[in-house]
Amino acid sequence: MRIIPGLKDGASISEALQLVAQSFRAAGIEDTEVDARVLMGHALHLDRTRLITQSDRVLEAREVKAISGLAARRLKREPVSRILGKKEFWSLALAVTPDVLVPRPETETVIEGALDFVVRSGLRMEKVRILDIGTGSGALLVALLNELPNAAGVGTDISRAALQTAQTNVTQCGFETRCSLVACDIAAGVEGPFDLVVSNPPYIARGAIASLAPEVRDYDPIVALDGGDDGLSAYRSISADAKRLLAAGGRLFVELGAGQEPAVRTLFTNAGLTVGIVRKDLGGTPRVLGAGFVS
Repeated sequence: MRIIPGLKDGASISEALQLVAQSFRAAGIEDTEVDARVLMGHALHLDRTRLITQSDRVLEAREVKAISGLAARRLKREPVSRILGKKEFWSLALAVTPDVLVPRPETETVIEGALDFVVRSGLRMEKVRILDIGTGSGALLVALLNELPNAAGVGTDISRAALQTAQTNVTQCGFETRCSLVACDIAAGVEGPFDLVVSNPPYIARGAIASLAPEVRDYDPIVALDGGDDGLSAYRSISADAKRLLAAGGRLFVELGAGQEPAVRTLFTNAGLTVGIVRKDLGGTPRVLGAGFVS
């Protein structure tokens, strides 16, 4: 049985693209045309323009095999970014591995909130000290270092394998002299104070993980998803450590799961933090909570 029904040697690029997208659609995969085009481009080493200009070209047997192999992985609901081994985040091409979350567009809202604070405070060119708790791929850390030329940062993660991926991204972005990575739970292994603390912590309630989309449930590392029984375990630890970690006038920005804003606001307020305006993502979901200590 063929992985992609109808796809065989001698098919043109345009025919293959149509057949792959059709198979993805039948499997209930969203963004079928985009996924098909990206994977075919990867298999054939062609960008989007060349896929179009060569649409009538007949595929060789080895090319059909390569396309089928990548399509088979997507049909198992493996995310495209994991198949490619990379994901764009804040206009940076970052390596992703099975040990880290795939950086998601909504997480860029953390960067927006942090940069808004830095710019309003007149700190963009200053030696800002950054802490990224649960850094994973290093996405938040490298994006901020890219925007703040004189900043230095620390990324923590409980997973040493995740830190290896973060180190790859730190190095390929050229920031190895401006940051360090520490294996620890939350921030137990680092000393403050920091001007800017950011985090996209695990925030899925343990009992809800089984109901997540297969692209997340089956491919993201559980340690990066599991927020405890109520999804708030990491926020409790972060709020308890905030006074030790934040410099005078510093700010903390955390990503939120859908519907978590009231509970996290309460946790942070009870820890003595003053919570600012919650920033929404492009979908309108309250996504990032910023907080600090008022002197």
